[in-house]
Amino acid sequence: MEQAGSLGARGSTGSAAPDIRTASVRVPAQARAADVERERGVASDESRSASGARGEHTHSEPPIPRPRVETARPMESTRPVETARPVVQRASVRGQILDALRSALVAGELAPGQVYSAPVLGERFGVSATPVREAMQQLALEGAVEVVPNRGFRVVRRGTRELAELAEIRALLEVPVVLRLARTVPAARWAELRPLAEAAARAASAGCRATYAECDRAFHHAILALAGNDQLVQIADDLHRRAQWPLVGGPVPRGRADLMADAAEHLALLDALTAQDLPAVQSLVREHFADS
Repeated sequence: MEQAGSLGARGSTGSAAPDIRTASVRVPAQARAADVERERGVASDESRSASGARGEHTHSEPPIPRPRVETARPMESTRPVETARPVVQRASVRGQILDALRSALVAGELAPGQVYSAPVLGERFGVSATPVREAMQQLALEGAVEVVPNRGFRVVRRGTRELAELAEIRALLEVPVVLRLARTVPAARWAELRPLAEAAARAASAGCRATYAECDRAFHHAILALAGNDQLVQIADDLHRRAQWPLVGGPVPRGRADLMADAAEHLALLDALTAQDLPAVQSLVREHFADS
């Protein structure tokens, strides 16, 4: 599946403030916090106290621009992807920042091997370092980043071998389940999943890797949920998310054409499942993981 991490394609932006979980986070290589302080005039007491309390040094990090929202559009549309500044809703700051950081990982905007500090990322989001640090600690538990004492969090370096291993494990888990479901699930249930596949197709048409990654996981999640095994769904979703993180020295990130081909496989698989065409289902699902 897409290796390009909150689900569903993004809709067009309107007057309402967009949810930060749809944001494509721009996090370039980091430079000096002094530049940030010059721009603001005086560094906030909150940033200084958070940095000192955790021993995170920010002198080598640059100011990080505000994120932009990449909005998926219908496939027939020729309008450019709209952009907007996301607004953090204070009621769920940590969760929104976690979603935004996951999207940044998928988009390659958090570079493998690069160290990021919570105070500087907090400056970028317009929040204190605390919710950013908590979100990064969750990513550390998931294996996406590692803690660097007195500095912050380093994005884990991954290679093609790890990606191949993840694809193999996912195939071992998901292929037998999908084949079993193909024999037992009625056509009407498969039809309920078509909006998810179509949402992925729209995200692919827009060329938005982060949104497509979310739609891709949502589609697989919905299929496996039909098996009624919550543990299976949770493990498979974790493996899928890990498979979407960027590689070091790997292939160029998949472009719009690759995403559209991947999304087309979703729709073809649904057609085969609806028709209970078991040979076609087996061929499609195995090929889907082989391309991962």
